[in-house]
Amino acid sequence: MKRRSFIRNTLLGSIIPPNYIKLFSGINGEDYPELKKHRIIRVERVKHSYHWPRHVGKNARKGNHGQYNSDDIFKLFTNQGAIGWALGRNKKDFSDQELNFLQGKLVSELISPEKGIRKDLSRYIDLALHDLMGIILNKPVYKLIGNNGIKDTPIYSGMIYFDELEHQGKVGSIDKILENCKWDIKYGYQQLKVKIGRSGKWYSHDQGLKMDIEVIQQINKAFPNVELLVDANDMYSVEDTIEFLKGIGDIPLLWIEEPFRENYNDGKKLREWMDKNGFKTTLYADGEANPNHELCMEMGREGIMNAYLPDIRSFGFTRWRHLMSELKSNNILASPHAWGSMLKTHYNSHLSAAFGNIVTIEGVTCLSDDIDYGNYKIINGKINVSDAPGFGMKLLK
Repeated sequence: MKRRSFIRNTLLGSIIPPNYIKLFSGINGEDYPELKKHRIIRVERVKHSYHWPRHVGKNARKGNHGQYNSDDIFKLFTNQGAIGWALGRNKKDFSDQELNFLQGKLVSELISPEKGIRKDLSRYIDLALHDLMGIILNKPVYKLIGNNGIKDTPIYSGMIYFDELEHQGKVGSIDKILENCKWDIKYGYQQLKVKIGRSGKWYSHDQGLKMDIEVIQQINKAFPNVELLVDANDMYSVEDTIEFLKGIGDIPLLWIEEPFRENYNDGKKLREWMDKNGFKTTLYADGEANPNHELCMEMGREGIMNAYLPDIRSFGFTRWRHLMSELKSNNILASPHAWGSMLKTHYNSHLSAAFGNIVTIEGVTCLSDDIDYGNYKIINGKINVSDAPGFGMKLLK
């Protein structure tokens, strides 16, 4: 499907009224008697452990990402026995004082289905309050906040890194990258996001660009029915990006992500070149890391940037909810960044089921003895949202 046709057909069918964004200014939880019955009596910060199914190597900016991880979870307890929880933030980014502010508050004072959390609350308690609201009202989050999107959204593996490079004294090869692609495809992914940008740090410029091109060619040759995305983590120039696209020729890409730090002139130059040279249907996706929001919206309105990517946790779930109407009205697709945690992947599926407009979801395969990740199945390359209350996941410890 043509890129512009795809945007028109998927975005404009369910545009949220323009005044929806104004609702962000207040809370009407008192309209929900069940929320008024629940008062938060305890808050906890809990560390959980998880791991990816394999070691994850380097990308264009960072060294080996490893395999075993931990992160903070926020748990909220009410006087009626309800417990809500979600991914939180560690103490250096979010103090216990901010978390303890919730204690003693009625849930109806903090959140409502229509508006999300209060403006004066931190984005890092946003997800836990949404889960708690769903538990109390006995509905999945997506049914409370919109229910106008799609329940099964395309999903890509975000775990194809520079695995030909050294790890623990061993040097891999393109065969190692292909092995990882095969594992992800067997798991259920029909889209793979491949890290590029080797010319920025780990290789000489020309060797790195050549390797980026060869990796894409080899993956496409081995798995011709798999849709590819690429991500340079801002380590290309606009000239590098064009040379890369010339090098892969007629291999189709769903998107090219973060080729360089977003800026108007280079973005426009790239978009115009792509439109004239066989990549008209390829999306330009950006805005993941510390985005200049107004610049990104300007580029989106002009059709330069096509998909917006800020992180689902650090940008804020409520903020993402209210941003959707602006994105839709300007024909900008969404795909909130989810790297690191499958929890974020699952949160994004609720955003998609509520509002649509998400072109694909970043899949982060995780295993954990601390978490039951819930009934989120990947079928035919699409992730199906859970219908369990809240976000539909459980803590096992």
